[in-house]
Amino acid sequence: MRRAGILMSVSSLPSEYGIGCFSKEAYDFVDMLKEAGQSIWQILPLGPTSYGDSPYQSFSTFAGNPYFIDPKKLIAKGYISKKECDSYDFGNDPEKVDYEKIYKSRFKLLKKAFKNFDQTDKAFTVFVKNNSAWLEDYALYMAIKASFDSVSWQDWDDDIRLREEGALKKYREKYKDEVKFYEFIQYEFYEEWSELKSYAHSKGISIVGDIPIYVALDSSDCWANPELFQFDEDLRPIAVAGCPPDAFAATGQLWGNPLYKWELHKKQNYSWWMERLKNCFELYDIVRIDHFRGFDEYYSIPFPAENAVNGSWEAGPGYELFKVMKEKLGKQNVIAEDLGFLTPSVIRMVKKSGYPGMKILQFAFDSREDSDYLPHNYSSNSVVYTGTHDNDTTLSWYLSLPARDKKCADDYLDIPKAVKKNDIPWYFIRAAYSSVSDLAVIPMQDILSLPGKARMNYPSTLGGNWEWRMKPLAFTKARQKRLLKLTKTYRRLPQ
Repeated sequence: MRRAGILMSVSSLPSEYGIGCFSKEAYDFVDMLKEAGQSIWQILPLGPTSYGDSPYQSFSTFAGNPYFIDPKKLIAKGYISKKECDSYDFGNDPEKVDYEKIYKSRFKLLKKAFKNFDQTDKAFTVFVKNNSAWLEDYALYMAIKASFDSVSWQDWDDDIRLREEGALKKYREKYKDEVKFYEFIQYEFYEEWSELKSYAHSKGISIVGDIPIYVALDSSDCWANPELFQFDEDLRPIAVAGCPPDAFAATGQLWGNPLYKWELHKKQNYSWWMERLKNCFELYDIVRIDHFRGFDEYYSIPFPAENAVNGSWEAGPGYELFKVMKEKLGKQNVIAEDLGFLTPSVIRMVKKSGYPGMKILQFAFDSREDSDYLPHNYSSNSVVYTGTHDNDTTLSWYLSLPARDKKCADDYLDIPKAVKKNDIPWYFIRAAYSSVSDLAVIPMQDILSLPGKARMNYPSTLGGNWEWRMKPLAFTKARQKRLLKLTKTYRRLPQ
């Protein structure tokens, strides 16, 4: 079935409170998707972000981002007043998230709301019980973390860092109110997300979510399950994740995420992974598995290191993990993020899985070769994008192309010399829609023909990322109709 969708983070939605959330604007966006003939909304990971604000570095692989809780819903429930809400400074730039202001204000607002919340509420009690496998550790982790001025668990006192039973008991008692607060946040997040997702379904919109292959070192996942990761006896990393040097990064990419002890995961029949994936399939309708090639082979960098130069490739679990997933969780909708240099074994793993891979038009127009990313080389079992959250906007990318590559794109897409800037991305959108790929997903920035300042992320940089927001009313009726026309023309309307 041919389908079309839009890629936009929840954080990029317009809202009155500094960052996109599960507010009326989210529901309005679902309506706009429907009007534009779309049947997919692809988002970025929903986890609570840490230092650097990346949704790919979260305090928990199971928890939800407190920033996405809608203040207006808290007002409607009587937990806070509008006057209290309006007294906080969330930032006032409609095109940019000010994470420092959000961090300083949002938790104060949520704590006020929590004071007026009935902790004996039956639905809350059931939620806490049903999610205790991860929520108990996460809530305690966040409470303890706050008591240590928000530093990573790696810098806590040894007794609690090493999870000595006496210390765990002491901290649970000492911070029981704070633990309840973090449980309340997750209850509210999951309740609001469930309502929004149900609304999307009622409009024929499916949600594509994202699961990072790795978890953050500064996370409850690592603190609560250190045996699953490559730590030494003192629970310090032995090696960390990254990418080797290439044409884009002379010293490689040092991500710093702890690596898995895959042999132990295998002995446990990947039980932790099954719980993680099960949670994702409940959150989303389709799951994009990030860095898919890392399951075949992963790049291991000895810890500590200043860069990724001295790493080595090590064997991952391969297809076996997905075999177990199919046995335990049944047939699920998955997209394999199979970008980057693909070895024959990775290609075999993707093919064996049966999952659609990704095609990126911005990777296609190299005048020196016939690229696999050119649409005439696609198979139907694929998902085509103009670009991803890690790419420049298509307008900015195109304008910065070397002359030979630009001519290659112009000839292939029949882009006229006198083309208007705002029309440039639409030639690429048309190419994506007209391709044989079953699914075409376009970043919102390209639909809005935005320049490079709207870029979401510069990989391997810290600060200034994940900030872009869509201005209110930017997704106009005219743009919706233009997208609808392409959706109809290339038979991507929802059935």
